Amino acid sequence: MGTILRAFGGYLILLIVVRVLKRRAGSQMTMFEFVFIFLMGGVIIPSTVGKDRSVTNCTCAVIAVGFMHRALSWAKSRSPKIGAVLDGVPLVIIKNGEWQKEVVHGMKLRREDVEAAARASGVKSIDDVDYAILERNGGISIFPKEK
Repeated sequence: MGTILRAFGGYLILLIVVRVLKRRAGSQMTMFEFVFIFLMGGVIIPSTVGKDRSVTNCTCAVIAVGFMHRALSWAKSRSPKIGAVLDGVPLVIIKNGEWQKEVVHGMKLRREDVEAAARASGVKSIDDVDYAILERNGGISIFPKEK
């Protein structure tokens, strides 16, 4: 039972840490961020399984984390407020061609990240962007100016 409780606790701690670290889609992560995410997972494993490293104990921990993830996914589908807390809400980065500096600064975005998203959307210059939205999943949606 201790393993299951520690697995729940570890899941919640990692969820909070990742949520506090701001959003970044997996395809936009730097190598530095990948190392950090893997290291966090590696650090939480020993505290979850404790001294009992048997297959049964590790299986219980994996099932507990899977159950916790499934329960939170279900809760998000039932309550938009829970979804907003766990995943955040879309944020406007560029509005009517103007950078929203407080959002960019608060989300630790770099101009280069938005420029890369613009190029991926077929927009040649950041000056041609009317709106840019930082989505809940960390992706950046680009809306070009009407010509």
